Amino acid sequence: MKVTSQLTLSVQLPDDETFSSFQSIANYSATEQLKSFIKASQHSVESPHVNSFYLFGLSGVGKSHLLHASCTFAEKLGLSSVCLSFSELKQLSVEVLDGLENIDLICLDDVQLIAGDKLWQQAVFDLFNRVIEHNKRLIITGDQSVSQLKLSLADLVSRLSWGMTEQIKPLDDEEKLIALKFRAQQRGLLLSDEVAKYLLSHLSREMSHLILALAELDEASIREQRKITIPFIKAILF
Repeated sequence: MKVTSQLTLSVQLPDDETFSSFQSIANYSATEQLKSFIKASQHSVESPHVNSFYLFGLSGVGKSHLLHASCTFAEKLGLSSVCLSFSELKQLSVEVLDGLENIDLICLDDVQLIAGDKLWQQAVFDLFNRVIEHNKRLIITGDQSVSQLKLSLADLVSRLSWGMTEQIKPLDDEEKLIALKFRAQQRGLLLSDEVAKYLLSHLSREMSHLILALAELDEASIREQRKITIPFIKAILF
């Protein structure tokens, strides 16, 4: 696991959540735009209105994966990065955002979770301004388009609308099969089409759940020295 140590929070990036492992033809344009957006951080020239990137989509489409991938990509470019989720941040003081503008790339997940919190909305708006002032980059995700987020702070809505925006589309079944087999390969596992289709048809169709199941099967196969077959899956997961 990669560890980002700028904060007192325990912030970790999964090693397997990269742009390469985000297998989605439908979202190819979004991933390429993210890469270009991050690469722009290497240049010191002021670039107004392109300091932020808003990603939105339904739960389970891979927004968190893309944030983790963005941080990993930034690190490979020699840029500092941090990835935080509002699911954890909203339990803390807004002061946790102080100083983040000194980091090249800041990723904040699930902004919809602060829709009812004016204090946190003001803190994020202030961070936006500091990020622009320092010419850093900010990527924020949400489950709806900016206009549908129900944020009460108009200034924050305006800031989110300033930068780039992309909707992350759900993977279709074929893409899920490709992604599942790719993630298995990363673990050194050979997953047949038959086994991959069985997992997709008998488990939750969300990729996050499928990946967790794959991890459980990987550990069990190592422990029991068995290949991942349909009978083995039934014995471990059902």
